[in-house]
Amino acid sequence: MKIGTLLIANRGEIACRIARTARRLGIVPVGVHSDADTGALHVREIGQSIRIGPGPASESYLRIDAILDAARRAGADAIHPGYGFLSENPAFARAVEAAGLIFVGPTPETLERFGDKAQAKSAAIKAGVPVLPGSEGAYSAPAKIAAEVRRLGLPALLKAIGGGGGRGQRLVTSEATLTGDIEAALREARSTFGSEGLLIERFLPESRHIEIQIAGDGRGNVIHLRERDCTLQRRHQKVIEEAPAVGLDRALLDRIASDAVRLGRSVDYRGLGTVEFLVAGNDYFFLEVNPRLQVEHPVTEAITGLDLVALQLAIAAGEGLPIAQEDVRCDGHAIEARLYAEDPANQFAPSTGRIEDLILPDRIRVDSGVVRADAVTPFYDPMIAKLIVHAGDRAAALAALERALGQSAVSGVKTNRAFLRALLRDEEVAAMRIHTRWIDARLDRLVADMPGPRQRLWQAAAACLYLMDGRMAGAADAWRRRDIFTGWRLGLGSPEAVAGQRVTLSAADGADEEFRVSPIGPNGAFTVIAADGNATDLCLSEFRPGEWLIAHAGEEYAIRATVCAGEIGIETAEGRYSFKALPPLATATGESVLDGTLNSPLTGLIVKVAVAEGDPVTAGETVAILESMKLEISIKATTSGRAARIAVREGDMVDRGQTIAEIAPLEVQAT
Repeated sequence: MKIGTLLIANRGEIACRIARTARRLGIVPVGVHSDADTGALHVREIGQSIRIGPGPASESYLRIDAILDAARRAGADAIHPGYGFLSENPAFARAVEAAGLIFVGPTPETLERFGDKAQAKSAAIKAGVPVLPGSEGAYSAPAKIAAEVRRLGLPALLKAIGGGGGRGQRLVTSEATLTGDIEAALREARSTFGSEGLLIERFLPESRHIEIQIAGDGRGNVIHLRERDCTLQRRHQKVIEEAPAVGLDRALLDRIASDAVRLGRSVDYRGLGTVEFLVAGNDYFFLEVNPRLQVEHPVTEAITGLDLVALQLAIAAGEGLPIAQEDVRCDGHAIEARLYAEDPANQFAPSTGRIEDLILPDRIRVDSGVVRADAVTPFYDPMIAKLIVHAGDRAAALAALERALGQSAVSGVKTNRAFLRALLRDEEVAAMRIHTRWIDARLDRLVADMPGPRQRLWQAAAACLYLMDGRMAGAADAWRRRDIFTGWRLGLGSPEAVAGQRVTLSAADGADEEFRVSPIGPNGAFTVIAADGNATDLCLSEFRPGEWLIAHAGEEYAIRATVCAGEIGIETAEGRYSFKALPPLATATGESVLDGTLNSPLTGLIVKVAVAEGDPVTAGETVAILESMKLEISIKATTSGRAARIAVREGDMVDRGQTIAEIAPLEVQAT
């Protein structure tokens, strides 16, 4: 059956990714969106999208009736569920097929079998696939669960039969906490998955997580598309995925792949699926089946050269498997990192808010569902992007991915970028001396604040670039005149005595910090003083448009820089940094030390003197106009009287706190 129009029942990066393949195949994609996603990237990129309800997923993306109504309105021939939401819901698949539409995924019966961990384990046993020692079925009575745990011995894993994606698992390590762990696991199973059934399995403390990508035509023909390694996890949640697996015997991996294919054939598997295993030494054990497209599918695409969504669509349309097992190749090594809006320092809590700036590398594959100015809401997964690199070997791929993360920048929300970079730089990760609990045991070290060795230098350069950006438009501009660099020191000769423009920078991964920036000599020489009093002397010179040389402490550094609307991006050998300058209010008034004395609120250029000596002025009247950081700031009288002792002329550069004029009482004549 030919697919002409495809409804994508999902959102974010996966909806965008499915749409791209659909268009390439001549299929018209149609999206869906909730109220919270009105105007989201997937809505804009797909081009046609149908509203399905309010922001909460339970009222939109999880509503079967709303999705089917959208498919009817779109005239869709098929529905692709993506991953998450309704992708593994057998009732949804059954409703799609009952409506006369194609469900791009396994049969409802397969979803039922593998959606229940107890049934999935039984299917694996029947197919002759090794499984973890544990209970033969699911239990919901606390006493029976406790007895089974004691029979197996500690540590043991309690697994909700409806769980998946790393959720619904609870590790029991002590008899003292056994009762509480069982109660908590039952509560989570009931509230999250709608069932209290728990499987009890032996826990492998130092295992590798290997998964096999399979594809089947629904008629008994099943192949595998090599393995992926998903060992780097945090609390059962995958963090870094790669393909192929390294450090394991190829014969062992081939046996695992053969078992995955045998399990797929035993159920006449249709579509794509992932069979997951735990590997300990030379032993391996079936874990679960994810009967859908995986988040980490791009690494398999990279090494095989296949488009897995195109493969899904071909199988769903009844075209069968377009390739044989012997056609599957493995080229190089691919790694994927998931960049999330989350706060590693706060137990990886989601970080919601508006993305003020977003810079992602353009020389690798990036799958993203957001752009600059989009919002990260509390309703959905806070993924910003998946960064995927493909290189000749693993060492090159690790280095390329770490470099790509360094060239990325996100501001407005906190991210796990630094955490991911710390992982990719770790010697044990590079040597593959890791297991599924490796991150959890080293979390404090991995989430520690690890700024680049020259972070303060880049901050100082950003502050200088921001000021220079507004001053260097023309040769006659005051900031380009050599004479302004004389007389800026107050005469004491120490860096702390330098008067300067105050600039507040908000870093992407840190708090706001104020700096004082002062030119101290010709040719872009500056002193930048931080709030803690530490001074940085540097010299900036632009040797090519957008490319600058920073001279500091006898060394020179080449950087790329962009300054736009208060956003400063700096790309260095260490990575990419993003800062946002927080300018003063345009309505700022002059500061007064004594009654009637007007002082400059900032360092800047006097562009207009609005009164003359002896002129009467009233409170609130503009006396002079200061240009600072691209803003014109009116310096206004704070009291009524006559203008006296006007100390500036148009074109003068003034420091913060410098006297502009005095307002004398009306009965006192100016002298």
